[in-house]
Amino acid sequence: MRSRIFTLDAFSHRAFAGNPAAVMPLEAFAPDALLQAIAAENNLSETAFLVGGDGQYQLRWFTPRVEVPLCGHATLASAAVVLEKLEPGRTEVTFHTASGALRVTRAAHRYIMDFPARPTHRVEPPAALVRALGVPPLEVRADAINYLAVLPDEQTVRSLAPDIAAIAALELPGVIVTARGSGPYDCVSRYFTPARGVDEDPVTGSAHCALAPYWAETLGKTHLRAYQASRRGGELHCRVRGTRVELEGECVFYLEGIVQF
Repeated sequence: MRSRIFTLDAFSHRAFAGNPAAVMPLEAFAPDALLQAIAAENNLSETAFLVGGDGQYQLRWFTPRVEVPLCGHATLASAAVVLEKLEPGRTEVTFHTASGALRVTRAAHRYIMDFPARPTHRVEPPAALVRALGVPPLEVRADAINYLAVLPDEQTVRSLAPDIAAIAALELPGVIVTARGSGPYDCVSRYFTPARGVDEDPVTGSAHCALAPYWAETLGKTHLRAYQASRRGGELHCRVRGTRVELEGECVFYLEGIVQF
């Protein structure tokens, strides 16, 4: 079999920043084991597989280790591939996924994604999480997938050097750390999910489905400018719309080729 493959840097206006994702349009989904092997071979935080046309696509996301139910940056990259390469001239695409229908609209040089919000609830800070972070959080919240640890300030988020092996052993597979931002940003964050094969994700759209509702309530505003302070770094505009979150960002094409498998 042969397939086109694209690699893009998502949530960035320049190459070598943001979060790289591979996007592969297919005529039909290959067996799961083969999709997982391809994602492992690509060795990016996510590989997205698309099947469909006419603005309606089935979409699945794989890390190098597992399939995941939601991925923001690979959805952003997939939208760019559809709207700029597969169906140029179209301004909207809907992806049918394990997290429901996700609509993405092109707006000039950015893309606006309509995602489900992930409200979090306050929990007693797990001792293992506090030890893994090495910093006592001001507050710990959780949803079904991630812990959300609120840290004292932006510098603490940026300089954090957690115990990755300890994070991988936690009850939930992901840890978001966040603090109020400075300058143009309302909040800053980082995201760790070594249990899924990604020690630190460069920029994580799905994490902002939890971050946006939290900071919207905390700051009393529904439009947020967010920065994920990984080594590569990336910027998102977030708007809370009831039970939905709009995530807006840019994408840069890096690679286009053919995969044979």
